[in-house]
Amino acid sequence: MRIGLGEDTHRLTDGGPLRLGGIDIPHDKHAVGHSDADVLLHAVTDALLGAAGLPDIGQLFPNTDEANRDRDSAEMLQLAHRNVNQVGLQIVNLDCVVAAQQPKLAPHKEDIRQRIADILAIATDQINVKAKTGEGVGPVGEQQAIEARCVALLENTS
Repeated sequence: MRIGLGEDTHRLTDGGPLRLGGIDIPHDKHAVGHSDADVLLHAVTDALLGAAGLPDIGQLFPNTDEANRDRDSAEMLQLAHRNVNQVGLQIVNLDCVVAAQQPKLAPHKEDIRQRIADILAIATDQINVKAKTGEGVGPVGEQQAIEARCVALLENTS
C-alpha cells in the first residue's frame, strides 16, 4: 500500500462559473490558473503521483509550456492515472477536502464524486469529497482563494 498527499490553491477572481472536480458550478467567481484551474483535480492528480513516487503535476504539465494553457485538468488527471497504473499501482480510495467560503458545495458533492469516478474509471464509493469554509478568515474566508487537498491510497496490482 502507498499513500500520497496532494494540495493546490488558486486565486479567485470575478466572473463564473467555478470549475471544480471536473464540473462547472454556478458562481460569481472563477479560479485563475494556467490550465482550467480546477483546484480539486490538481490535488487528486498530485496525490496519485505522490503515492506512486512519480514527478508532480508541475513537472508533468509545466505552466511554461503553452500546450498546457487552458488545458482540461481531467485530461491531466487521466494521463497521471495512466502513469500510476503503468508502475503497477491502482487506486484503493481518495479522500478529498475543498476549502471555499462560497459557493456552498454540498449540493454538488455527488456530481463531483461521479465526475471524478468517470475520469478515473473507478467506483464512486472509492471517492470521498468534503467541503469546508474559511469561517470568514484568511484568503479562503475572504473569497480570495480556493484550496483543495486529497489523500490517495494505492495498492500494488502485482
